[in-house]
Amino acid sequence: MKLKICGMNHNPTEVAELQPDYLGFIFWEPSSRYFMGDMPKLSSSIKKVGVFVDAPLEEVLEKVEQYQLNAVQLHGKESAGYCKALKEGFLSFRAQSRNQSDETSEPVRSDGFEIIKVFSIKDDFDFDVLKAYEDVCDYFLFDTKGKLPGGNGYTFDWSVLEKYPSNKPYFLSGGIGLNSKEKLQEFLKSPASKNCFAIDVNSKFERAPGLKNIEDLKIFIESLESGIN
Repeated sequence: MKLKICGMNHNPTEVAELQPDYLGFIFWEPSSRYFMGDMPKLSSSIKKVGVFVDAPLEEVLEKVEQYQLNAVQLHGKESAGYCKALKEGFLSFRAQSRNQSDETSEPVRSDGFEIIKVFSIKDDFDFDVLKAYEDVCDYFLFDTKGKLPGGNGYTFDWSVLEKYPSNKPYFLSGGIGLNSKEKLQEFLKSPASKNCFAIDVNSKFERAPGLKNIEDLKIFIESLESGIN
C-alpha cells in the first residue's frame, strides 16, 4: 500500500526522511497549507504532487515545470476535457519552455506527469460520473465532502466504495489518522479496497496547518508496513 502525505509546508524535509511514496504541495492560495518558496531536495523515490483547485491550465503547467512535479491532483470541478487538455498541453508547453530556457535555467522535464482527479463523497456517490475521466486520469482520489476542497478532517462512509465499478487504482483520503487504524484494517480486508492504491493523510497528522507531527507519522507508517495493527 502506497502512502501520500499532503499539505507540505513547514517541515517537508523532515517528512521526506520518512520516505513516503508521495508528498503533496498545495497550490491553492486560500488554503492554510498553501505552498510557496523553494522546493526541498527530495529523494527520487518520492513523487511530488501539486494540488490545484480549478486553476488555469497554464498556471498548472508552470508549476509542473517550476517545481518538477511528478503528479497533479485536481481538487475542484475540473472536467474530463480539462484533464485531457492538461496532458496534451504539457507537450507544447515543454517545447516552448525549452526554446525560452538558457544555460542558467532549471532543466525542463523530459517526461509527463500523473493526473489524480479528486471526487468528494458524503453519504453516497454516483459512480457514473467517473466514466468520462477513465481515459484522461491515472488515478482517482476519494475524499470527504466538506466546506473546503480537502483538509476537512472527517472520514466518509468507506462502504460506499463497495459499489466502485472501475479497475482504475484510487487514493483513499479524508480524516485518516492514528485513530483510524482499526477501521482502516477492516477496510483493507474488504472487497471495497481491491483497487485502493494509496492512503492519503493530512490534517490528522499536524501540530498546526502544514506542520506535520513526525512521531505520529512514524507510528502510522510502521502500522501500514506491518499490515495495520
